[in-house]
Amino acid sequence: MPQISAILLVDDDPSTNFLNESTLYELRLTEKYLTANNGEEALRMLQECSVSATPEEPVLVLLDMAMPIMNGMEFLEAFHDLPQAVQQATVIVILAMSMPSGDLARLEDYPIAGMVSKPLTKEKLTTVMQLYFSQQNR
Repeated sequence: MPQISAILLVDDDPSTNFLNESTLYELRLTEKYLTANNGEEALRMLQECSVSATPEEPVLVLLDMAMPIMNGMEFLEAFHDLPQAVQQATVIVILAMSMPSGDLARLEDYPIAGMVSKPLTKEKLTTVMQLYFSQQNR
């Protein structure tokens, strides 16, 4: 599995973040783990950590959709306005319990690598990573 320059967890629930961090640490995908409580914080952190990221060693964003201040959909809309280099060095995976069908349809307009139902498990994350990177290498 390829190395990730950083992993950014974006979720407003501390318990979910704790469980996700535990799962991620076991996989040892990166040495840099960041947590944002909403999309606004995540955008700031993403711009900072994407400086050292590349498409070959991207920042992995695990994005919850239901958050205060700036939700996941608003994050995706704002992400579209970031510099192209930041977008190319970022892999976004949606983490959600459930989503309205209207939001699911809107996701097709955004560059997401996949969608995973909560809770995050090693198996789910490994599958998403393999699928994303096998598509990148074609």
